[in-house]
Formats: sequence, C-alpha cells, structure tokens
Amino acid sequence: MRTIDTPIRRAVLLGVGNILLTDEGVGVRLVEQLQAEYEIPDALTVLDGGTAAMELLEDLENLDLLVIADCVRVGKPPASVVVLKDDEVPAFFRARISPHQVGLSDVLATLEITERAPRHVVVVGVQPFDISTSMEQSAPVRAAMPTALQAIRDALAEYGLHTPPKVAEAA
Repeated sequence: MRTIDTPIRRAVLLGVGNILLTDEGVGVRLVEQLQAEYEIPDALTVLDGGTAAMELLEDLENLDLLVIADCVRVGKPPASVVVLKDDEVPAFFRARISPHQVGLSDVLATLEITERAPRHVVVVGVQPFDISTSMEQSAPVRAAMPTALQAIRDALAEYGLHTPPKVAEAA
C-alpha cells in the first residue's frame, strides 16, 4: 500500500445508493457501518448521499480526497468489490455502471469546470446481485460487506486517514 506524502486536510467519504432496492443501497450501508464500528478522523466527513446529486456540490468542493462507496455494474460476479482511483474514475463514469453516476458525473464535471474538484477520488464499488424492491441486502452482497469496508479503510489509510476500531466501553 502506498502512502500519499501531501497531508489530507479535508476529505469526504460519500455513501450513495437507494436502500429501498436490495443491493443498490450498499454504499449507504457501508458508510453507516464504518461510522458505527470505527473511529472517524477529524479530517474526514462521512456523508450519506442517498440518491442526491447536485445537492452535494458544496459539500464536495475543494476536497483533498473524495471516497465514493456505491453499487456498480462492472460485469463481474455478484458481490465483487471494485476499487478505482484518480485517473480510472472518469472512465468509470463514462461507462455508467451505477444509477447514481449521471448525478455524480454531473457533480464531478461541475467541480472540474469551476476548478473546485477533489485532488484525489477513489470509488469503492460492489457488483449487485439483486436490485429488486427490498430493504434487505442479498446474501452475496451482505457477505462481501467486510471486504468492501476494508477496501474503504485501506483507501483512507493510503491517504493518511486511519480508522481504528471503536473501543467498547466497559459496562
């Protein structure tokens, strides 16, 4: 794992997805789990973006790092975890492999045009198994959650943002 030399002063972990559509809400579920189980460094803001798009513009301006957790369709087996970084991300958005990408693509394009784009962008995605109407994740995606969560933690750590497990308080 490489470590970035430039300090990260302002970062956002953005979970996107529709939790009403089985595996489509995996990004939101991942950021919820990270917040529940791990310490969040001061430089990191965790956002549940749901299915929002341009409403997030102000929150994503001038970041040192943007990590996006989402459901992605990349032609891999269900529950595959995919990590894309920096130059790989624009190609990801051209392929439109998530329903949120139109909105996120517009947001990132607007940030580029206004010269307020994040310095670094990482996408951690999970290939869905099922996107029918249900608030329950499919078994394959539920089983991939620890791997996806670790991929998020690894991406953050690569930029100096460590997320140690929360210490349980004694009763």
